[in-house]
Amino acid sequence: MSRRTRETDIEISLVLDGNGEADIECEDQFLRHMLETLAKYASFDLSVSAFGDNDHHLIEDVAIVLGMALRDAMGDNPIRRTSHAMVPMDDALVTVAVDLIDRPYVDVECPDALYIHFFRSFAMSSNITIHSIHQRGFDEHHVVEATFKALGLALKEALAPRDELLSTKDAPDTRRS
Repeated sequence: MSRRTRETDIEISLVLDGNGEADIECEDQFLRHMLETLAKYASFDLSVSAFGDNDHHLIEDVAIVLGMALRDAMGDNPIRRTSHAMVPMDDALVTVAVDLIDRPYVDVECPDALYIHFFRSFAMSSNITIHSIHQRGFDEHHVVEATFKALGLALKEALAPRDELLSTKDAPDTRRS
């Protein structure tokens, strides 16, 4: 997946059943670190080339393209769909819950507005629901990183294959009579 605007140039390759390998080329070193963390904890293989005119545009557009790549990689195969993970990191304790259904929604407790925007952009472009609760922590770096770790663990579990669709609703009938 890619996105090129006057403000950014983003290319992302995502393999869901990978080994947690990450090759991230990005001007923002903290964003690079968070993407590597997400890949490791989700066991995704992730390749990113991301350049932008400022941190806000860069972080937003990376999240959008990453969300599009996740949605594309998920396909239509039945998956576990929901999961949650709690991660302690030094002073921080964060829980993230996800539902990988076509109902994009975000309620994220995060001390950094740019990363609230990241999670919102990611959820909206991938059509998933993300909730996070920041139970403890005073170091913003630790809280944000614990959130990425918990998101990765929750995504890994929610993407686990199932034999059948997990829904109480019937699948739409797309056959023609």
